[in-house]
Amino acid sequence: MSQGFTIPSFKLPGVLSTIGAHLPQWPHSLALATALNVAARVGLLPADSLAQLADRSFVVEVLDAGGVASFIYRDGLFRPLLTAPQAPDLCFQANLSAFLKLLARQEDPDTLFFKRELSIVGDTELGLLVKNMLDAIEWPPLPRLSLFQR
Repeated sequence: MSQGFTIPSFKLPGVLSTIGAHLPQWPHSLALATALNVAARVGLLPADSLAQLADRSFVVEVLDAGGVASFIYRDGLFRPLLTAPQAPDLCFQANLSAFLKLLARQEDPDTLFFKRELSIVGDTELGLLVKNMLDAIEWPPLPRLSLFQR
């Protein structure tokens, strides 16, 4: 993100979540599991913490988009699940804007949780482990983007 740009809080129109919920969800799971595996391979996710995720299932729901990604960490890899488990070990639920703020480091999970913009359901200890893993990531600096560069 370029400096000075703040992601606003927003909610996508309800029709998008209705449509999104009727679309296949496995592509979201595949994309997220692949991204997490890349992050682990390049060292963004600490191996000792990853070992504690073994055989744990996760669901990430983007409420206002109707999208659900589910995966499990098994045998050293994040593996997509074709259907979301009925009782995942950990489930994150938020609107798209909250997830974007997390990725851009404009908000931390605690703040979003206490503002009721992020719901975390499941194993509390596992939730703290994942939160601490995300907090510890040292993102490389992003180049400053300008739409008006010549």
